[in-house]
Amino acid sequence: MVDAGHNPQPSARATLVVIGGLPATGKSTIARALAQHHRIPFVRIDTIEQALTHSGIADASGTAGYITAYALAAEQLRLGLSVVVECVNPIEVTRSAWSATAQHNSAYLLNVEVVCSDPDEHRRRAEQRVVDIPDLVLPTWQEILDRDYEPWTTERLVLDTAIMDSDSAVRRITATMP
Repeated sequence: MVDAGHNPQPSARATLVVIGGLPATGKSTIARALAQHHRIPFVRIDTIEQALTHSGIADASGTAGYITAYALAAEQLRLGLSVVVECVNPIEVTRSAWSATAQHNSAYLLNVEVVCSDPDEHRRRAEQRVVDIPDLVLPTWQEILDRDYEPWTTERLVLDTAIMDSDSAVRRITATMP
């Protein structure tokens, strides 16, 4: 029996995959490959924030980008489509909001944290990566190190790109999806 105040159990056909982690760990590469593999929508916070910046909105980073992404993901989930979201997802409040987005739309939530356990490799990636969004300013290695990033307290799949390539990561995520 379903309580009228709660949404039914998540549908196995709609999954919200939220891929988070510090910049330059490989999140975008994995998220893009996962979306292409499953042919499902891909929502990227950097793309949204850059579009908001181009629109002239004063503070396009942070809250506005995430709120927009929650709405875009929710719309896909309401259509019964799974969706891949890529974002840093650095604090508990953003992680809780993704959970609420899935729950309110009767979707399964799969949190993925991408890490790079080799600091030299992580730094190399940060310093050598190429901008793939016009006019996006990438954070420096020092800005990545100084970024607020709260430890996770909820269940998630952790992928270490120091020891795993993007194809392996996509296979691991896919095996975890319902």
